[in-house]
Amino acid sequence: MDLQLNDKRALVTGSTSGIGAEIARMLAQEGVKVVVHGRNRDRAQAVIDEIEAKGGHAAAAFGDLMTADGAEAVIKAAEQAFGGIDILVNNAGGSDSDNASPWFEASVEEWAASYRRNTLPAVQLTQAFVPAMRERGWGRVIQISSRNAIQAYAEFGPYGAAKAAVNNLTLSLSKALAGTGVTSNGIMPGLIATPLADPWFKELAKQQGSDDLQVGKDFAVKNIIRQTVSRLGHPKDIAFAVCFVASPLSDFMTGTTFRIDGGATTTV
Repeated sequence: MDLQLNDKRALVTGSTSGIGAEIARMLAQEGVKVVVHGRNRDRAQAVIDEIEAKGGHAAAAFGDLMTADGAEAVIKAAEQAFGGIDILVNNAGGSDSDNASPWFEASVEEWAASYRRNTLPAVQLTQAFVPAMRERGWGRVIQISSRNAIQAYAEFGPYGAAKAAVNNLTLSLSKALAGTGVTSNGIMPGLIATPLADPWFKELAKQQGSDDLQVGKDFAVKNIIRQTVSRLGHPKDIAFAVCFVASPLSDFMTGTTFRIDGGATTTV
């Protein structure tokens, strides 16, 4: 199927590894000119080299989106790379070990930091790039949220709350963009197998008396995440969805955030 994405221009934040890197690679395979964003130049260049080796077009934008200077540097570099942005994928964010604190042990600063990491950069970049999309009469804003936004836990409270805010801004943005040709949608991944999750899988395997990473992954699927799909998610599972949502073929869909989680979420 032709997704009609050839020569569109995209910025994918947090795209030097994991889900973001796969989104960047897959969009490039569909003919999109991709701006790869991160803070590590070597990792960014590795993704760019992969894209260009397959005949794609890519450029880099560096900066910490939690700082004003870093965000401005990313906006400027992305605008200059290919003369504008048609597709904005707000993927940067995530949680760290502090965000796994039990609810009453997570400090107010941890809650605020999670909001600054996961929510505010999406707002700032949207405000920077969407006005030009509106003028052109076409554009896509895609938020990478999390199933934690609708499946709450006693741990990861700050992260889940920040992602719930992302879901809300996705919908409110779609209302603000009514009739403009620019859509706003989101995707909630479940547990995705990336290198960032490997230490957790190793610890789970160790608890089962094994040093096999796969043992930890299998235990997580069956006993912790309790998916109805028997395998872990992969970055490509999210990237496939992003490519469709970014496509002109998705014109009739806006204001929605859908989950790709192997059937793990227990709420409607």
